[in-house]
Amino acid sequence: MKPVLLRLAGFTLLPLLTLVLPFLLLPVISRVAGAPGWSSITSGQAIGVFAATIILWSWNISGPVSVARSREPHDRASIYSKSMRTRIVIGVLVLPIMSIIAAFVAHDGYRLDAVTMAWSTALTGFSPAWYGIGTGQPRILALYDTIPRFCGALLSVPLIIATGQIWIYGVLAVLATITASVAFQLRFGEPGTWFPRRPANVVREILPEAGTAAINFAGSAYASSPVPIATATVPLATATAGFASADSIYRFGLFSVVAVGNTFQSWTLEGKPEGARRRHEVALVTHLVLGAAGALGLGFLGPWASGILFGDPVKADSLTSAFYGLSFFFLSASTPLIRNLLIPAGHQKTVLLWTGLSASIGVAFMVVAGLGSNVPGVALGMALSEALLFFGLLVPASRLLPAKAQAISLDR
Repeated sequence: MKPVLLRLAGFTLLPLLTLVLPFLLLPVISRVAGAPGWSSITSGQAIGVFAATIILWSWNISGPVSVARSREPHDRASIYSKSMRTRIVIGVLVLPIMSIIAAFVAHDGYRLDAVTMAWSTALTGFSPAWYGIGTGQPRILALYDTIPRFCGALLSVPLIIATGQIWIYGVLAVLATITASVAFQLRFGEPGTWFPRRPANVVREILPEAGTAAINFAGSAYASSPVPIATATVPLATATAGFASADSIYRFGLFSVVAVGNTFQSWTLEGKPEGARRRHEVALVTHLVLGAAGALGLGFLGPWASGILFGDPVKADSLTSAFYGLSFFFLSASTPLIRNLLIPAGHQKTVLLWTGLSASIGVAFMVVAGLGSNVPGVALGMALSEALLFFGLLVPASRLLPAKAQAISLDR
């Protein structure tokens, strides 16, 4: 139990810098930009999240499993270099399209800000965080992901206040991410094999993981779509600005789901087989408790927190915050089913089927609600998506639990 507690501390305390980053930056941006700029910038951020998911392809799901099962340093280096080749090719295709979409969705006068915010978020698809998760080394996340982006945000805050130019953050974040990615490849990757000299060969490396990648796309599509849908369909900028604030509070909280998921993914797959069921049960219960705490926090404290952070003009309403709380609960609950049970067991098709179905229903619900100017209804659509995904995966995942539970010594 001691190793997992230490790992949990590392994956939780170090990413706290990522949580502090928005508290430093976004309150400044919301006050400089105003309601139209705020919804435009958060839309660019959401579009960038989806672009990052495409760039990541399947590496955030299959990568940690592959690295955890590879013990030799040269095998791990080969896996990481392969990931860089595939992500560079995908990024060359995705980033221009993402920029056009972000500019189209943004309000007049804020297109450059939205595009640079999208780029700063999209390039996190090149992060080596999944490698650190697979090896159980949270310091990798700190040195090559969290700290560079934190420094970029810290530098941008006084510059944005002094100039009123929000795009400064996007530019600094892009530079920080590129520098960290190159430094990590030089340290942990294979020399001279990470740049895609033969794109046709890289495509052959990409295609086998298309099924797992599709799971990522479908899940990210509805997870990233609420703010862009609300911004594009609801004409009143003040209403969508409040919605964007609720979405931002929700995404602050997601760091905890990511941290807990990162901690338990490799832990549930390693160790002695006789203790496997107990490890999975610990992970499941922890995610359920976290989901319940997050749902209550978002539902009751979301409007108050958004008013303090972003200002009363863009304060979130109670109903939208409550629906985001439901989304948080079901997302947290389904995370161990996907990452610890179904994907390692090769049930990608099951996850893809339910992810695609829940995403289609959720996005359709969001669009209809947005066209009817029902802003809380857009958040409800997201909650319905997450609930459907959880209940759809619950039965097939439960069948994969090991048959016997053995006690794990507390001093292990």
